Amino acid sequence: MTKTIGILVGSLRKKSFSKVVGKEMSTMFPADFTTKFIEIGDLPLFNQDFEDGDLQEPESYQRFRQEVKNVDAILFVTPEYNRSVPAVLKNAIDVGSRPYGKSVWNGKPAAIVSLSPGAPGAFGANHHLRQSLVFLNMPTLQQPEAYLGNVTNFINEDGTITNRDTKNFLKSIVDAFVDLIQRY
Repeated sequence: MTKTIGILVGSLRKKSFSKVVGKEMSTMFPADFTTKFIEIGDLPLFNQDFEDGDLQEPESYQRFRQEVKNVDAILFVTPEYNRSVPAVLKNAIDVGSRPYGKSVWNGKPAAIVSLSPGAPGAFGANHHLRQSLVFLNMPTLQQPEAYLGNVTNFINEDGTITNRDTKNFLKSIVDAFVDLIQRY
């Protein structure tokens, strides 16, 4: 049976390093897995008034929730903003968790890859995201941990990754994630 992996990228930047890593990883899954990038940049900021009926809920919320419902697992690839997850990613998590009791995240296996041009590899974002995923009941890949620092050393100007060690490390994450998914 084919499994579909939703990929959420925490950066909206056109030449996002996170997009580069996500695209590279999307090619590393076994043949019986497919990947789908799920758009989060068009989601208006979550507002409780949408649920209370005071404001009309954006159509993009329903599109997003349906796309997440239709995948078997989620790969988060994100930079770090101010030692935490980017607002666009946190907003997507909040949108998908609502309405209360109908979270589209519940029980979906997850993996997190965080990255930055700096040495720490977005450690803060990775761990803040993990806190949210615990609450959302998403079994999350623990090992190998994926904090990719100094990304400009392995992402080329043309947006490709040619460093063999980096590719092997990304493949080890994909392989471990596949093992986690197959247990659920």
